[in-house]
Amino acid sequence: EVAARAHVEAIRSLTHRALRDAGIHQLDIDAVAATRGPGLAGALMVGFAYGKALAWALDKPFLGVDHMEGHLFAPTLDHAGFEPPAVVLLASGGHSQIVHARAWGDYETVGETIDDAAGEAFDKVARFLGLGFPGGPAIDRASEGGNPAAVEFPRALADRPTDLSFSGLKTAVVTFIRRHHEAGDLPPLADVAAAVQEAIVDVLVTKTMNAVTQTGVRTVAGGGGVLANRRLRQRLQEACAARNLALYLPAPVLCTDNGAMVAAAAAFRLEAGERTEWGAEVDVSLRLG
Repeated sequence: EVAARAHVEAIRSLTHRALRDAGIHQLDIDAVAATRGPGLAGALMVGFAYGKALAWALDKPFLGVDHMEGHLFAPTLDHAGFEPPAVVLLASGGHSQIVHARAWGDYETVGETIDDAAGEAFDKVARFLGLGFPGGPAIDRASEGGNPAAVEFPRALADRPTDLSFSGLKTAVVTFIRRHHEAGDLPPLADVAAAVQEAIVDVLVTKTMNAVTQTGVRTVAGGGGVLANRRLRQRLQEACAARNLALYLPAPVLCTDNGAMVAAAAAFRLEAGERTEWGAEVDVSLRLG
């Protein structure tokens, strides 16, 4: 409800500001798009209803967009040369999956989390360590100067090449902190943060490279808030360079949720002649591939 109210309060003025900053009138736009899912029902309904109403009032086409497809299109905002086929790592606070994009609109999820998302793991551990929210940037900052090899935290699902699991990481961190706090030999916070970050990043990079081997593609991309993490970006760059793979990552500001990526996905759908029915509703469990 809090998120939905915030959306109601901001959406009209934000739309007007976007048009003003772009230097266009609302009659100049070709279509209106809004996220259909997945996500929080209340927030989705506000944006979806507003988008439909605006499209109806302007007599423009309306397109409901898959949020994760938006993240998949985010690299195109910085890299005009990015085209499938590609393995795409999509990692955020609510979702973590590895997608084989055969072509635009043709996706197969080849790996996904069986419990917590990567961003959720960052958030939970950061909260326990008193680092604040969101956890990804907080742990990223706290890890500066730390030794990622100081603590060996678990990497789960070694027997499942492309699936992810992070639920055990928080338990391992809590157990470690409590045990070493009582013993009086707790490592520096920077070391703990760096080790946690390395555990999450190591799994994401390893599973992504496994998906590359499985699919045989030569291009890797990423999207979602977790892809703003500096260590993850560095490790992906190193892994792709070692394998002579092309890598396309959005600028960090475009990794987090944004309207530009939704517009990019909608532009592809619009050009393909697609439209969303006026009676369509949000889908909190919408799946990509």
